[in-house]
Amino acid sequence: MSQMMKNRGWTVTFSGTGINLALGILYTWSIFKGAIRQSIEEGGEGAFNWDLASLNDPYAICCIVFAFIMILAGKCQDRFGPRRTALMGGVLVGLGFIWISQTTNYVAWVLGFGVLAGAGIGFGYAAATPPALKWFPPAKTGLIAGLVVCGFGLASLYIAPLAQYFLGIWGLQKAMLFFGIAFLVVVCGLAMLLVNPPAGYVPEGAGVNVSQTVSSDIAEIEAKPSEMLKTRAFYTIWLIYFIGAGAGLMVIGSLAGMAKKSMGELAFLVVAILAIGNAGGRIIAGILSDKIGRRATLMIMLGVQTILMLVAIPIVGAEKSSAVVLVLVATFIGFNYGTNLSLFPSLTKDSWGLKNFGINYGIVFTAWGVGGFVMGRSSQMLIAHTGAYTSSFLTAAALLIVGVFLALTLKGRKA
Repeated sequence: MSQMMKNRGWTVTFSGTGINLALGILYTWSIFKGAIRQSIEEGGEGAFNWDLASLNDPYAICCIVFAFIMILAGKCQDRFGPRRTALMGGVLVGLGFIWISQTTNYVAWVLGFGVLAGAGIGFGYAAATPPALKWFPPAKTGLIAGLVVCGFGLASLYIAPLAQYFLGIWGLQKAMLFFGIAFLVVVCGLAMLLVNPPAGYVPEGAGVNVSQTVSSDIAEIEAKPSEMLKTRAFYTIWLIYFIGAGAGLMVIGSLAGMAKKSMGELAFLVVAILAIGNAGGRIIAGILSDKIGRRATLMIMLGVQTILMLVAIPIVGAEKSSAVVLVLVATFIGFNYGTNLSLFPSLTKDSWGLKNFGINYGIVFTAWGVGGFVMGRSSQMLIAHTGAYTSSFLTAAALLIVGVFLALTLKGRKA
């Protein structure tokens, strides 16, 4: 029976990974944005007619809707279970993409990609991690969280070249229709495999005192959202998440445009390769944080990301930047960004427990959306105004330094 339960836990874990592999299409926005920009510049009948400063708006709105819907989605997950919540996500994402496949209207894209797809991503994402964590002991929290969310980061590895291929043979509208139908089927199908453990189930190894293991920085409690919001740790964690996620999303949302100068039509490969770093960061940070603690891992990743932002300035700004160097920098930025998506669920679970994890992490996750919206929108405005990426990278670097100091104030691993 124990082995059967263990296998069931892995089935749930990799079903969640599969759902995130579909929902991670968000990270391929820079390719869609490039196609929209090309349509605007070429003009003609049926072309997009948007203000260039608004090109990131559907992406930025999607980020913030995704984040804030996580509160409702997390509550649904806690109350109605992961299966129904993920089914709702699949339906919303599918409808959003099918809608935008029929129009070039700016408002329709903001509503279809930004609101509908953003809400669907939130429902699917909220349902993927909690059931998986419940099947395993606290010592594997970082590993399991990293495995589930790595699917979201890895998605661009196959979606980017697939999107580029479909754009070439079908155009943007038909490509959106394909993705809408495909992800409706995939997410809803995998949702049927998401299930919580039976009542009274205790994971093997869960009897170890959490406060005495290196896998947890904070002794586990079961806090309600109202109790979580009264702690100073919540606001510190929220601000660090805002900074770490916002800096990464700013780069990811404009990556294909950055690579266009040195790689031309092969710029989509940078987006795909970054996915490897993004996914790898989630798994490795999860494992590392189980060993040395969440705070130490977080400080290392924020510090390295700061350096990478500064290194990226001359590379992206050069007239003839090396494609290899650009790919390497983008991969490492993606790696460090990805660490956020396994560290913060683990921090939330360690700090406030699993009973209300869905809604608690939904509230914490609003930092991801606000960070993506504020820094994504600000970055696009700065690029449109200056014609360069320098100001965006300097702003991100300064904020990341603040994040390192904030991480210092978090409680460290207990003796």
